Amino acid sequence: MILRRITKYMQSNFFTLLWRRKLSVLLISSSLLLLGLWTWALFNGTYSTTEPNGRDKLFFIKEFNSGASNKNEYLIQKLISQANRVLRYQRQQTSDLSASELAALSSSNSASSSLSSLSNNKANKISNNNNKIGSVQFVKFTQNPVSTSLVERRKKSSAGGAALGESFLFEEERLKILQNKQKVQNDDNVMDYERILSSAERQSQYEHELQRMGVPIMAGIGPGGPHPPNERLVHLDLKGAPPKLSFLKRLLPIVKTLGATGLLIEYEDMFPYTGSLQPLAALNAYKADELKDFLESVAMHGLTAMPLVQTFGHMEFALKLQGFEHMREIPESPQSICPSQKVSMSFLQDMLTQVIEFHMNVVGDSNLHGNNNQSHQPEQHQRERPQASHHHQHQTQPLRFSHIHIGCDEVARMGECDKCRQHSRNELFLSHVTAVSSFVRAKWPQLKVVIWDDMLRDMTLSEMQHSHIGKYVEPMIWVYASDVYRFIQPQLWDMYSKVFPTAWGASAFKGAFGESLMIPFLQRHLDNNMRWLAVIAREGGRFSKGFKGLALTGWQRYDHFATLCELLPIGIPSLIISLATVSKGYFEVDPKENDILKVLECAFHADSRRSGHPWIELQSQSHFCKLFTTCTYPGSPTYKFALRLYDKQIEVQNYLVHVQEKSAWMSDYNVRHNFSSPLRVHELTANTPSFIDDLTTMAKEAHSVMADVFDEHTIAEFIEQNIYPQIVSLRKHIEKAHSLLQRQVWPRRPLPYTRELVQFDLIPNNKQQQNK
Repeated sequence: MILRRITKYMQSNFFTLLWRRKLSVLLISSSLLLLGLWTWALFNGTYSTTEPNGRDKLFFIKEFNSGASNKNEYLIQKLISQANRVLRYQRQQTSDLSASELAALSSSNSASSSLSSLSNNKANKISNNNNKIGSVQFVKFTQNPVSTSLVERRKKSSAGGAALGESFLFEEERLKILQNKQKVQNDDNVMDYERILSSAERQSQYEHELQRMGVPIMAGIGPGGPHPPNERLVHLDLKGAPPKLSFLKRLLPIVKTLGATGLLIEYEDMFPYTGSLQPLAALNAYKADELKDFLESVAMHGLTAMPLVQTFGHMEFALKLQGFEHMREIPESPQSICPSQKVSMSFLQDMLTQVIEFHMNVVGDSNLHGNNNQSHQPEQHQRERPQASHHHQHQTQPLRFSHIHIGCDEVARMGECDKCRQHSRNELFLSHVTAVSSFVRAKWPQLKVVIWDDMLRDMTLSEMQHSHIGKYVEPMIWVYASDVYRFIQPQLWDMYSKVFPTAWGASAFKGAFGESLMIPFLQRHLDNNMRWLAVIAREGGRFSKGFKGLALTGWQRYDHFATLCELLPIGIPSLIISLATVSKGYFEVDPKENDILKVLECAFHADSRRSGHPWIELQSQSHFCKLFTTCTYPGSPTYKFALRLYDKQIEVQNYLVHVQEKSAWMSDYNVRHNFSSPLRVHELTANTPSFIDDLTTMAKEAHSVMADVFDEHTIAEFIEQNIYPQIVSLRKHIEKAHSLLQRQVWPRRPLPYTRELVQFDLIPNNKQQQNK
């Protein structure tokens, strides 16, 4: 009996031990399995199963994005559910055990604790990943439910007073994960939507600012758009109205800061020719030493120089003179040179030689150029840069001179002399251009030759290819209007790209919208330059060597015989706006980032965020911009004076129209018949003397304002063109009034009509009427 009990007891203990080890092995195996899964997922980056159709179903992607976060959460939920199934099975088994058996199960807590710790680490790692991508952060996990007293849990289980879900492992956290999962998905959708809209919203805000400022809006031109042109040249038109070289030297650091890379210098009669060509130089042409000093400053600022010498059309400055008239294409016009005469080519070669050799011999002090570059470097690099020795402070460098422009635009008279008639116009033009450029390339092989393109536009592809002109010159395509493609259509771009490996563009910052205009239209010129940016970005890829650059032209006369249009200092605001935009590739709306305010010395800068007004405002068909009237820069006194003179011109013009054309007492009819009311005449001439005084005062002011920019000859021409005519009109108005006031008695009506009406056959002759 005792032996039977002992045997039964031993069997009971054996089965109990076996059952306890079974549970321990089960829990340890589960923990190792889960650890293996986590390790495999972390190091391989993906956890997938293969569906029957052969496609992999992705469970987990090891990437720090919203998709990876969702897969991580899915895996955690799977692991938690599996652990809960183990605990649920354990609870069902332990409910039938005795107290001693429950105590025997306490050893299993260590395995559960390891599982809890491992789950904790995995959850924290996923939480950190979510923090990196801006997702929600998991709350800190609660105490492990397995450590709760099994006796209490048994009482709760037997009483049925608690829900089973409350005792599951991480059950509360699993519910939070499910809630946060939906929140993260919603947040990710919002983030993706905002990411898609962000670029469109930025572009919309950018265009809104442009609209407020009056800046033209171009498709594709803005932040993140195409790169600016590689070369950005500022054109200096010197013919007949040469600015003082001291003034031009003050402009060099400004155009350099605004992004210019060089100058296109059109001398015409301002170059100091010598020898047999000395008569070509105007009486107020630059002196050789002064011009050399200016070009040295150009070299010191690291700018290139491209001289422009006309060699076909626009030769009036030379062919108008006695001793040079025999080279004209036709005797009555000095516009074009005859290419069929040998003396013509000899003359052009001498002229080109003097200009090219003069520029070749210019050497500048590179110390200023080095300092100029240093000013744009970070402050730390400036401090670390060692001081140059006295010997190296005066290093010299030659003027950057790689291109010569030979003009050849608007050749109005061509193929009209006896010799030239034997050839077609296109053949004459191509042969003359290739001959001139061959001379330059043979004598100075390092130089490239540039021509204006307008004479090429009506040629055929075969004509240009047969002449091999693409091997001799680079075309500078000029369009100053808002629609570049109206003049240079896509098929012409295609033809140019098949002939020339590269090309230049030419816009305008002044001198393009009126032969006698005094102040340029800022918005129209900016529009032209921005359209060129779009054209270069679109058409540059056609050329095998890309687009060379853009020249911003600024004409002071339309040709040698024309009167003045916008003078250089009056066009500085337009140059500043256009050059800053072209150099950046778009108009920068942020005043802190725009180079415009870097070159202006302003008493104050309006804060658009506080005042609600933009920092710069341009108006269509208007030359006025408030910004440039409150700031100081080279030429600003002349620009501000021109604005006041323009307003006075409009006022005087309206006054004369009112008193002479719209009034009924001092019209031309009244003056011809000396018939008017003295009372009305006094009224219509009361303000005339004050207008004369105003204009006379402004003429005197012009001398003081413009003296640091121009010589007395240019100032006198400006006054004679813009002030003197209105003074003459006002004086004539007073003379007409005196004539009308001399009369004391007047004839009866009808008044006799003037004889000119009969002479011009505007009314029938009275004698002829009587004969009829």
